[in-house]
Amino acid sequence: MTSTLAFLFVLGVLIFVHELGHFLMARRIGVRVLTFSLGFGPKLINVKRAGTEYCISLIPLGGYVKMAGENPEDARSGAADEFLSKGKWQRFQVLVMGPVMNILLAIVVMAVVLYQGAQLPAFQQQPVVIGSFTESSVGARAGLKTGDRIVAVDSKPVGTWDQFTMAIVPKANREVTLSYVRDGRPGQVTVVPDPQGKYEMGDIGVGPLIHPEVVEVYPDSAAAAAGLRKGDVVVGAGNEQSVTRERLVTLIKASDRTPIPLHVKRGDTILTVIVTPKKVGDAVMIGAQLSMFETRTVEPGPFEALTLSVQKNWEWTRLIFDTLGGLFTRETSVKSLMGPVAIADLSGAAAEAGWISLFSLMAMISLNLGLLNLMPIPVLDGGHIFILALEGLARRDFSMRVKEKMLLAGFVLLLMLMVTVIYNDLMRLEWLKKLVPWR
Repeated sequence: MTSTLAFLFVLGVLIFVHELGHFLMARRIGVRVLTFSLGFGPKLINVKRAGTEYCISLIPLGGYVKMAGENPEDARSGAADEFLSKGKWQRFQVLVMGPVMNILLAIVVMAVVLYQGAQLPAFQQQPVVIGSFTESSVGARAGLKTGDRIVAVDSKPVGTWDQFTMAIVPKANREVTLSYVRDGRPGQVTVVPDPQGKYEMGDIGVGPLIHPEVVEVYPDSAAAAAGLRKGDVVVGAGNEQSVTRERLVTLIKASDRTPIPLHVKRGDTILTVIVTPKKVGDAVMIGAQLSMFETRTVEPGPFEALTLSVQKNWEWTRLIFDTLGGLFTRETSVKSLMGPVAIADLSGAAAEAGWISLFSLMAMISLNLGLLNLMPIPVLDGGHIFILALEGLARRDFSMRVKEKMLLAGFVLLLMLMVTVIYNDLMRLEWLKKLVPWR
C-alpha cells in the first residue's frame, strides 16, 4: 500500500507539473485549451471551467492537454486561438514548456531537500583511494591493491567516490577499464562489474578507507573521562595505524580495564587519547557511540542550496546521457532500465525512509522525465519539436502522410522501450523469475 500511494503521489505531481507547463504556455499565447487531464482512458472526475474540461482519468501513467486545432485532422476554423494557427516559435514554446517545468521542478525540489542540511559520509567527496575489498571483489581479482587511487573509468576522470560510483553503477556485466596510480606509477586494469541487487547495479567490490566517528559520548563513561568528544574521528588504536569500527570494537572488548591509546583526528589536529574500557554487565565498553565512517555536515543557505541543486542535477544529467549513449554502444545493459513497477517499488522504499528520500527520488525522476521528453522521438514532445525544426529548415510544412509515418516510427520505438522496461520490472519479481527458465 505504501508503494502504491507513494508511486501515485510522485507520478501525480510529475504529470501535473508537466501538463501545467503546456497548459500555461498555451493560455499565455492565446491558444484555447479544451481538456486538461491527469491520466488516460475513461474519465473518473471532470469539471468544466471557462471552456476547459479538467479531469482525472483511470490510467495514471501520463496525462495530456488537448488544444483547439491541435491535430490537422481535427475540424478547424482557422481561428486565431487554434494551436496550428500559431507560428512555429509559439508552438515550440508550448511543446517545450512541459519538459522545462519538469527540469525546473527537479532543481527546486532538490534545493529544498539540500536546504534541510544533512550529515553525509565524508569519503563521498574524497579521492578514490582503495581501503578495503569485499570477499568476492572483482577489483581484487583484477589486481587492484589497497592504497591504489583510481583516477579514471573508461578514460573519463573520476575525482571522488561519488563520481566513481556513478560511473560504475550502469556498467554491470560490461567490461570497464580502470586507470589507477600506485606508488606514483600509473596503471590500468580491465574489470567486469558484478550486478548487485534486483536492479543489477554494477559493483567491483572496492571501498574507501573509513574510520569510525564518535557520535555520542555518555556522561560518567570511560570515553568522557579520557576526553573523547563528539565528532572525533578514530584513525588508529594502539600500534595499529588504521582501524575500522569493527576492529576498534574488537580491540575494546579484548581490553577490559587495560588502557588503549586511541589516535584521534579532531579538526585538523591528530592527538592521542588514552581510554580504559570498563565491563558493564556482560559487555566491555568505553561509553561512546561510534558511526561506521567520518561524516561532514552540510548546512547550505538558500542560494547555496540552489547552486548545489543545479550541480547535482547536472551530474544526474550527465549520468542519464551516458546511460542512454551506452545503450547504443552496448556499454550499458538494457536491464538497467526501469519502468512503473520499479518506480513504485523505489517510491515505497523512499517513503518509508522519510520525506527527504521521497523528494530526492521525485527530483531525480522529474529530471529523467523532462530530459527523456526532449528526445527527438516522434510522439514525445522532443519529437514534435524535431518535426517543427525540420519544417523550419525546409521552409514548408510536411504533408499529413509524412507526419503520420514519422509518428508511427516514434510510436513503434516507444512501444519497444515500454515492453523492455516492463519486462525488466517483471523479471525483478522473485516469484516470477523462478518461472522463467532463461533467467
